[in-house]
Amino acid sequence: MNFIITATHKAIKELYNEEVAEGVINIQDTRKEFEGQATIVVFPIVRLSKKSPEQTANDLGNYLLENLKEVTAFNVVKGFLNLSIANEYWLSLFNNELLVPEFGAIKPNGKKVMVEYSSPNTNKPLHLGHVRNNLLGYAVAELLKADGYEVFKVNLVNDRGIHICKSMLAWQKWGNEETPQSSGLKGDHLVGKYYVIFDKEYKKEIEALMRDGLTEDEAKKNAPLILEAQQMLLAWEAGDDAVISLWQKMNGWVYEGFEVTYKNLGVDFDKYYYESNTYLLGKGTVDEGLASGVFFKKPDGSVWIDLTADGLDQKLVLRADGTSVYITQDLGTAQMKYDDFKMDESIYVVGNEQDYHFKVLFLILEKLGKTWAKGLYHLSYGMVDLPSGKMKSREGTVVDADDLIAEMVSTAKQKTEALGKVDHFSDEEKNTLYYNIGLGALKYFLLKVEPKKRLLFDPSESIDFQGNTGPFIQYTHARVKSLLNKAGYVSEPVTAPVELSETELEMILLLSKYPSEISLAAKAYSPASLANYLYEVAKMFNKFYHEVPPIVKEEDAAVKQHRLNLSAVTATILKAGMSILGITVPERM
Repeated sequence: MNFIITATHKAIKELYNEEVAEGVINIQDTRKEFEGQATIVVFPIVRLSKKSPEQTANDLGNYLLENLKEVTAFNVVKGFLNLSIANEYWLSLFNNELLVPEFGAIKPNGKKVMVEYSSPNTNKPLHLGHVRNNLLGYAVAELLKADGYEVFKVNLVNDRGIHICKSMLAWQKWGNEETPQSSGLKGDHLVGKYYVIFDKEYKKEIEALMRDGLTEDEAKKNAPLILEAQQMLLAWEAGDDAVISLWQKMNGWVYEGFEVTYKNLGVDFDKYYYESNTYLLGKGTVDEGLASGVFFKKPDGSVWIDLTADGLDQKLVLRADGTSVYITQDLGTAQMKYDDFKMDESIYVVGNEQDYHFKVLFLILEKLGKTWAKGLYHLSYGMVDLPSGKMKSREGTVVDADDLIAEMVSTAKQKTEALGKVDHFSDEEKNTLYYNIGLGALKYFLLKVEPKKRLLFDPSESIDFQGNTGPFIQYTHARVKSLLNKAGYVSEPVTAPVELSETELEMILLLSKYPSEISLAAKAYSPASLANYLYEVAKMFNKFYHEVPPIVKEEDAAVKQHRLNLSAVTATILKAGMSILGITVPERM
């Protein structure tokens, strides 16, 4: 609506002999209870007009009514000037902008952004928390891509440490050479099984030591199993051939399992970083910080940074024995990633329990003079809870991602078959449909909530063909495609005048916002606003579909073509928007 802003600037000059600064004229959508489609907020102009808000709004309204053919009427509500815009303007906007195939495509902005997500441990399968992380990371990356960024998706895999040695040691002791092939288990589940076995056996040893008179802390430190696992870690760090060989074999099983889960979730990565390759990084950064006075050494030889002046605390960056801590490694990895990609922004998708860690990490990098540190952002998200009893987990503690996916597909199958609308589908078509509905429900439910919020996920509630759900939007898309197929639709602008109903006008207004909705969601790193916008589009189409007479039977050719055009643009936006969220919309349901 730039033409209104331009005309308003001109009006202020002519009416009040004043120039108005860029950005002062603010146009909003008119609230539903008032007439009009565009509203000018008059309050900032009052100091130029030296009149009351109502008088100023009336002055501007009369000027625009006389000088802009697109403005057909106006009304004033306190300091708000509501403008009614001519049918012809909306039809022209729809035909010339929304109906073209390029609508919604945003030009490249020349900026590079990295999104790091998933970050699994290689001692167990992915779980429900990882599911939110992966879906959020993927959707944010796709959003930024749609907003014109060059995007790099990376995964930093935690593939070393005591937790990995626990699985390795348990497999060595009780595995009997079991493999994914011999057990029929996915590799990550097999390794996770031995992590659980270690924990059970370790607890038995702790209890035995406590019966012998040790305190719980003493028992935990002196249990033979944990001492053996620690020895194995030292052997790994020393490059012991047998330990490294076992580590490579078991991690290989895990990676094969992860790839299956990633494929089923529909997420991907441009590059993997491995902690086994990065854990020694950062020591050079520590030397750099000592030389510049950013870090200081304590008498025992440990290296620290004092962040108390920034409202934080003192932070250890290198132990007295010269070994790195987690943040040392993160400092080095951050530098490595920047050296690899030279990105303008880097987004870490990590749960909110790490908020403090990232605050410290980014601040240290800034103090070290890393100019790129200003572009670092922690996309912090809340935990996902399940209603108790809704799903049993394999290990009794966390819900496994593979089990969750299977349950979603199974629930989608039950609910779809209960509706009795897939009898004419082949078995292959049915299975694809159940998968798309199940995963669409899961993804939409997790993505429609602002990332920072903790959420309660009910698998059954998410698969509903009514309400703010993925399946409702998927069903709406299938309904539109069915209508277009039945009508033998061909895209063609309507040149003849068509009278727009109120709902059609609302639809054009809503659909026209699609590019700005992508940009808003991308800037906020939040797929939630796009998800909820797509729900509004689907809801609006259903309202339109039920209000107008059957479109296929419409006798006025121009009206019929326009309504089919409206339907086609709706389907295109639903498909493109849901694709950004990683969701497939079926052609028929």
